[in-house]
Amino acid sequence: MREIVFDTETTGFTFGEDRMVEIGCVELVNRCETGRTFHAYFHPERTMPPGALAVHGLSDAFLADKPLFPAVAEELIAFIGDAPLIAHNASFDFGFLNGELGRCGRELICTSRMVDTLAIAKQRHPGAKLTLDALCSRYGIDRSHRVLHGALLDAQLLAQVYVELSGGRQIGLTLVSEMVVEETIVASASSRPMRAPRHFAPSDEELSAHAAFMTKIKNPIWGGAVASG
Repeated sequence: MREIVFDTETTGFTFGEDRMVEIGCVELVNRCETGRTFHAYFHPERTMPPGALAVHGLSDAFLADKPLFPAVAEELIAFIGDAPLIAHNASFDFGFLNGELGRCGRELICTSRMVDTLAIAKQRHPGAKLTLDALCSRYGIDRSHRVLHGALLDAQLLAQVYVELSGGRQIGLTLVSEMVVEETIVASASSRPMRAPRHFAPSDEELSAHAAFMTKIKNPIWGGAVASG
């Protein structure tokens, strides 16, 4: 199954007044990273608020020569395809992604394709801190290189978190090893030559010895049961 984990960076919290300035996407196939990614920066057609700049460090000067979203939309849509889209607090990222798509006349992505790792984490770890940093710490995922938020870096970290939230990589390894063991047993059994059944019956001497032994038992339990029957 193909899935896309993605993250966005923006100028703020509300699309329209705010715009998307970066998107990072990571391709998963059967919950494993394929190495294929999509990453782009966009000119937001507005200045960067100081609060947002402090989060991701994407300044007006850095974004000055970056393309507008419509120039990259076709390539992004092709990369996403029809795969489910996974994000942390997904309604936020979907809001900006669909906002940009709608603004340039593109078809919106149906929210039925949305997978929210924050909602999954709330079910798995109720009451715990569930930021991306906190989940990386919980699952032992190295985030030492995450000084500022970055869409591609965060998507790569989230892909690892998503695999852990889904049961971890060991699930796949266990299923594979069980199937290999089962196939080995079946193959081994089917390759053995069939032997004629062997019959085991006591000899006359053994039967006589057993009868003699039984006569030496005084007041046997079965004797009383038989008598009372």
